[in-house]
Amino acid sequence: MYGLGPIGAAVARQIVSRKGFQIVGAVDIDRAKIGLDLGDVIGLGKKLKVRITNDANGAIKSGKPDVAVLCTSSSLKKVMPQIEGVLKKKVAIVSTTEELSYPVGKNRALAKKIDAMAKKAKVAVVGTGVNPGFAMDALPITLTGICERVDAIRVDRIQDARSRRLPFQQKIGSGLNTEQFAAKVKDGSVRHVGLAESVQMIADAMGWKLDKVTDDIHPKIADKGVESELIAVDPGYVCGIIQDGIGYSKGKPVISLHMEAYLGAPESYDAVTIEGNPRVTSKVIGGLHGDVATASITVNSIPKILRVTPGLRTMADMPIPSWFGG
Repeated sequence: MYGLGPIGAAVARQIVSRKGFQIVGAVDIDRAKIGLDLGDVIGLGKKLKVRITNDANGAIKSGKPDVAVLCTSSSLKKVMPQIEGVLKKKVAIVSTTEELSYPVGKNRALAKKIDAMAKKAKVAVVGTGVNPGFAMDALPITLTGICERVDAIRVDRIQDARSRRLPFQQKIGSGLNTEQFAAKVKDGSVRHVGLAESVQMIADAMGWKLDKVTDDIHPKIADKGVESELIAVDPGYVCGIIQDGIGYSKGKPVISLHMEAYLGAPESYDAVTIEGNPRVTSKVIGGLHGDVATASITVNSIPKILRVTPGLRTMADMPIPSWFGG
């Protein structure tokens, strides 16, 4: 386990509860966690006899893992040194780094480097999660498998963020005023990371060449007071985010990814609409729980990463995700 924030801890708890897995090392940079037993840090209620260290190389050398689960940052640039260190030890990687899910733009050069290193090490690397990694890319791609023609794809992901972890509620701007929201959007600290990646993953799977991809962000303003267990928002302040990623081909929008995540959303759901033949509509009532689903798809990808061709893989070319029971 590499990174033991809320998601890393949730992944670790699942791994411990399932047959067929064993955690042989735990790494984190938080000084308050270093030296402690992993079981205590993730709230397991029992010791795991795995001490947390900030020395990834040492943990890999002593633990000899088959897979490193990397849950440290959304930014591919930031995690690049960590990925390089793991690959030098010839260990496969499953990561929750959103920008690794389908590298676009400036991240393509880093992706080529990771692919080459992984092939040299004869292991595979994948970035996954509920979104990106499933809800707004792998799921709609899979649903097109029964179509003879696809003209356009739309995905709507609506979430009541009151049940999500504090970092997520902060990442969508809850509690800010509009000026603060705009400033944080500009510096990149408020946004959902992954819409452009998901748009491109879908386009490549469909064989569509896109003219451009847009990623627009707007605040959701509370019309009345709303609160979670972690944050209280007054009327007129930001309670969340509205974000649209759109892919255009020949000037027409062919991929539309619409996401709303805010405190107090009246209904949570994930919906996919495929315009084509046949026309396909699918709706997950209640939505896919972001934190639980992200931890779960990460754990379920661990055995599969050992079965694929070495190199940088994506969820579009991984085996279909499925629950792994040991």
